[in-house]
Amino acid sequence: MTGPPYHRGVFDRLRCSPRLVTGLALAAVVANTVIVVTGALVRLTGSGLGCPSWPRCGGSSFVTTPQYGIHGVIEFGNRALTFVLAAVVGACIVATTLQRPRRRDLTLLAWGLFAGVAAQGVLGGITVLTHLNPWIVAGHFLVSMALIAAAVALHVRSMTPEGPTRPVGPPQVAWLGRAVVTVTAAVLVLGTMVTGSGPHGGDRLVARTGFDPAAVSQLHANAVMLLIGLTAATMLVLRLTRAQRRAQTAAALLASAELAQGAVGYLQYFTDLPVGLVAVHVLGSCLVWLAAVYLFFAIREPAGSADPEQSALSATSAGVPAR
Repeated sequence: MTGPPYHRGVFDRLRCSPRLVTGLALAAVVANTVIVVTGALVRLTGSGLGCPSWPRCGGSSFVTTPQYGIHGVIEFGNRALTFVLAAVVGACIVATTLQRPRRRDLTLLAWGLFAGVAAQGVLGGITVLTHLNPWIVAGHFLVSMALIAAAVALHVRSMTPEGPTRPVGPPQVAWLGRAVVTVTAAVLVLGTMVTGSGPHGGDRLVARTGFDPAAVSQLHANAVMLLIGLTAATMLVLRLTRAQRRAQTAAALLASAELAQGAVGYLQYFTDLPVGLVAVHVLGSCLVWLAAVYLFFAIREPAGSADPEQSALSATSAGVPAR
């Protein structure tokens, strides 16, 4: 005689609400951003080799010991935050798995985040083992930016129906959104080159890239100017086509973040890179990237949800006669 599928029944009764999934996804966005800023503080305080080995902190200990002083505390503290981040992402996996109906896109994003966090932990260890090689440090930062983007994707998708999307305005809006994200990524890459050629390498004996800091900084500034121009163009197109308020707000927030970040960048350059301003600049980099990725999603909507009047206006703006 076969009994009732008790265990399966218990599992099927477990549920996670969409609101919980959205909240955990937002927590993943925040956690990924915080760990980037704390990682910058490790570098800026000269604590990059506070724990001189990996995966152990030093000798046979996996945690810092008094012999490593405050630098060991700072470096180990950043390592410990990786486990907090992994717990948040693990909660995202559980929540997306228990959400009903289960959405494959959200589950895959959550697992992708977890794999990225694990890879980032290994890359952090390689950073230590290579004595803070500036190219490895740059890669470490850029992988974090990719994880932030994935967390934003999870957050936004958890609030929108599953299925195809389309631009909120004419086709040019989609192209501008892609251009903004691409140029923002280029700005971040150039920013790591500026960091790798200047001071604050994380330790007194860390090697630098050998690039001329002034030349790389100018290239970085030029890319920022291009980004500001693209953002202004996006704002104009969204306004002229009367796009949804959330899209216009996202573009305005990105423009504000860019202007503030540019001001901090020029100020730190002309004041010889004080540690406090550099930390603010790293936080600003995260905020600009967040705003750019959120804008990318804000200028799209579910394919079946467009308002007829808005569709007609968008078509006319694109040079297509409205029916």
